[in-house]
Amino acid sequence: MEYLWVLEPDSKYDVPDNRHDKGYKYILSVKKVFLQLLKSFVRQDWVHRIDEDSLEQINRSFILQDFNGKEADLIYRARIDGKEVFFYILVELQSTVDYQMPYRLLQYMVEIWRAILKDTGEKAHARKGFSLPAIIPCVIYNGQYKWTACTSFKELLSGNELFEDYMLDFKYMLFDVARYDEEELLQLGNLIGSVFYIDQKPWYDEIIRRLKILTRKLKDLSEDELRLFMVWLKNIAVSGMTAKEKVEIEKIIDESKEVDEMVYALEIAIRNMREEMKMQGRIEGRAEGMAEGERNAKIEVAKKLLAIGMDIKQISYITGFTEDEIRGLGF
Repeated sequence: MEYLWVLEPDSKYDVPDNRHDKGYKYILSVKKVFLQLLKSFVRQDWVHRIDEDSLEQINRSFILQDFNGKEADLIYRARIDGKEVFFYILVELQSTVDYQMPYRLLQYMVEIWRAILKDTGEKAHARKGFSLPAIIPCVIYNGQYKWTACTSFKELLSGNELFEDYMLDFKYMLFDVARYDEEELLQLGNLIGSVFYIDQKPWYDEIIRRLKILTRKLKDLSEDELRLFMVWLKNIAVSGMTAKEKVEIEKIIDESKEVDEMVYALEIAIRNMREEMKMQGRIEGRAEGMAEGERNAKIEVAKKLLAIGMDIKQISYITGFTEDEIRGLGF
């Protein structure tokens, strides 16, 4: 028997070039991390019977015309109890709730079945005993708001309560990053738990605070896992920064030899960036204040000159205001 697993980590799917998205794709393309995801968050017995040695990544993409080139860009093949299993992984992080998710997933699933039938050949799939592989879709959601979209397909269909036995239906598994308990993620002590822990609140102060808490656990990761975490972190930490700031942060992450050294250096760098932004803001504020003060002073001069009956053209020459601006002063 074959099984097919579709994992769709989720993002607003009209933004194809997303650093956050690429970071997840990078770590989930490592079979050990993919297994960690399943074993850490899927409470099913079959998960623990996956033979890691049999996991094999297959280079193939499914592109849907309706989704502007969105694709299932990770496919794994493995064995469970000697049976071949296919894991089709659609990687798109989604930070907002997509209320059409079941329909969207159905389109992916149909496209996958279409490709399988094409590859199998008409003679093979025309046999009585031929069956399509099962597809279990999943969504990784990293938004801060609760996921409120329906999790079964039939809930999208009008009248499903009347024709329940005849309705197409399936459910998808939801990996809701922000809703996992912090302590649960820390207790996992693995790479995917650490990634979810940081991704729950991806703003600078919280990233630094959580990295400090994670320092000890990160030291327990293997060298390869730590490298994967650092690559993922770079994609998250530099979000919203200027090109200059990105270079500085990426350099710190790349060149730090110890985790605690990296965390300390990041904290100092981000603090300095904030101070620089505040200083820049104060300078700009003073400049704006001075300009506003000068304008107000000129307005008072213009009003006084108007009050004594000076010609508007002369007042314009003295103050620098246009004649229309002077007339707009109300005199």
